[in-house]
Amino acid sequence: MNGSKFIGPLVSVVIPLYNSEKFIEETLLCVFSQTYKNIEIVLVDDGSVDNTCQVVSQYLDRVTYIKQKNSGPAVARNTGVKNSSGTYIAFLDSDDLWVNSHLERSVSFLENNK
Repeated sequence: MNGSKFIGPLVSVVIPLYNSEKFIEETLLCVFSQTYKNIEIVLVDDGSVDNTCQVVSQYLDRVTYIKQKNSGPAVARNTGVKNSSGTYIAFLDSDDLWVNSHLERSVSFLENNK
């Protein structure tokens, strides 16, 4: 799939946020650098009281951003899933990183092992 014209199924990357200003930019850059490109990113801000919104605002043309009152990470993930349209859902915490081939390898495995 690397460098090819293969499109493949849409993957929704759901990232719950809570006071994530220190980490979310690096996490987003890691998702943007994935070798698998048919993705949507759904950020669910679970009532952050820091500058998470300001950090995310520079990426609003590339992500879906949902703000909700603080209800916990499980509710934030469920909100993300409800607002996703992908064939596959990938959860990523706001302070975690993937190697750049993570989604490509995951989709390849799923598509070849139905």
